[in-house]
Amino acid sequence: MQKGLRGDYFRSVRIHLISTPRNVSTALMYSFAQRADTRVVDEPFYAYYLEQSGADHPARAETLASMPADLPGVYRWLDGLDDRPVLFLKGMAHHLDGVPVKDLAAWKSLFFLRDPKQLIASFAQVIPHPTMRDIGSAAMVRLFEAIGEAGGEVHVLDSAHLVADPEGTLRAVCDRLGIPFDAAMLSWPAGPRPEDGVWAPHWYANVHRSTGFRRQATSDRPLPDHCRALYEEALPHYEALKRHAIIP
Repeated sequence: MQKGLRGDYFRSVRIHLISTPRNVSTALMYSFAQRADTRVVDEPFYAYYLEQSGADHPARAETLASMPADLPGVYRWLDGLDDRPVLFLKGMAHHLDGVPVKDLAAWKSLFFLRDPKQLIASFAQVIPHPTMRDIGSAAMVRLFEAIGEAGGEVHVLDSAHLVADPEGTLRAVCDRLGIPFDAAMLSWPAGPRPEDGVWAPHWYANVHRSTGFRRQATSDRPLPDHCRALYEEALPHYEALKRHAIIP
């Protein structure tokens, strides 16, 4: 899927952020969007996931109408985005069920973690009774292992490090990915962005108020009692990947 050389590094280097939901993944997408050498894409496999799973998410119809819902269509779309040296794909682990591992292994995979207590408490504000499939914690571990076994380049980033030390963490991440650090990544204008998916009004209220990586007050919201079992199931998956996290 890479198409040769251009400039000082690979043309269309594909960085695939594989995240849990309700992380600061959209903020990280905004961060990469500030780079002059990078084009970003918001959740390119979302329509595929909705079509395959039948999940009833907010803006389902709008999402299905806005992007390809079949894998050949997704690949053709992404292959056309080759006008800049770096292509950054913000994705969700649970959207990738059924995507061939050999395809994912062709890209640089950056697994993006969040403490499952914070993740689940936040997710439950939009979908009150989340499941393991919704939050993607088990899928993250399966994908990390499968992509690595297929020879893919895999890295892990914990959002706690990014929020605590944005510049140090981004420098370390860029170094691992083989691209130069750009200080423009540290801030962005508040408000909606043209890169947003059509689902943004349902999910992105907090990030639209942001201008950089900062801890949100919502990070302290309590875990609903009915989500306790899901948290206990998710925690070992988080801890398994956290051991591999990039440390600034």
